Amino acid sequence: MSVIVRHVTKRYGAQKALDDVSIEVRPGGVFGLLGPNGAGKSTLMRIITGYLEPDSGQVEVCGIDVAKDIVNVRRLIGYLPENNPLYYDMYVREYLEFRAGVFGLRHKRQRIREVLEATGLTPEAHKKAGALSKGYKQRLGLAAALLHDPQVLILDEPTSGLDPNQVQDIRRLIVELGQSRIVIMSSHIMQEVEAVCSHAAIIAKGRIRADEPLDQLRRRGQGNVLTLRLERETSPEDLSRLEGVLSVKRTADGAWELRVMDPEGVRKNVFDWAVKNQNPILEFRTRQATMEDVFQLLTRDESEGLRSQDYSSLES
Repeated sequence: MSVIVRHVTKRYGAQKALDDVSIEVRPGGVFGLLGPNGAGKSTLMRIITGYLEPDSGQVEVCGIDVAKDIVNVRRLIGYLPENNPLYYDMYVREYLEFRAGVFGLRHKRQRIREVLEATGLTPEAHKKAGALSKGYKQRLGLAAALLHDPQVLILDEPTSGLDPNQVQDIRRLIVELGQSRIVIMSSHIMQEVEAVCSHAAIIAKGRIRADEPLDQLRRRGQGNVLTLRLERETSPEDLSRLEGVLSVKRTADGAWELRVMDPEGVRKNVFDWAVKNQNPILEFRTRQATMEDVFQLLTRDESEGLRSQDYSSLES
């Protein structure tokens, strides 16, 4: 049982939404597809589910080529899109009965009871879908995706727009679901992936920038970030040329963040550079690098003022 994407490319006019993307997902934990808005996450999910055709490349779901047998592939997949389309005038149980009929399920009443319990919707089953809170609407979308007991569950930004308590509830449910089937979840929030996923692929501008277990991604976060504020303007190129600096980022308040592995060595280099260039340092702080720093480094392109790095340079 697996989902395999091989060299998939998708264009919208002149824009490449996906550029030679390859990933492989197997059971055991939740697979996170992480990237900024517009990175290509939703396009990839729609191609896996068969709702979009790639311009080139191949997708297999549990050994079935999506392009050759979409009917059987859709029987294997449960899909919760980001906009979670529901019939708001239908009652919760009525909506699930309708979905069960579409799939031609036997013993549909028993299965509806099972998914209502699994998603915590039983107390809300008497309500219309439109009367549910955003969190319970997401639960209803999940219940509908689970109704035919799919081997593969694909969730596109499943906690978008939820309050903190609802987010925690949905996260716990996704982790539980990942124990018995393949679950692929997209997000643009690093903390979301850290809380739920065991493996992640980071995508930016339609290309896979990293694809590895979360533990390995966390090791990329080892190191430090130096926050530097200068009296006069300088260029990111000047700072990136300093020995020991892996990357340079400008913050919203005008400071610079330098990603480094040896803070003491780089600190000396920065002081020497500031003296040589007669540019007084107003602030200089050090903090431990986080997964958020790794995400930003892997998804930020060179046009934003960063020196291009081989990803192995992020590892300790």
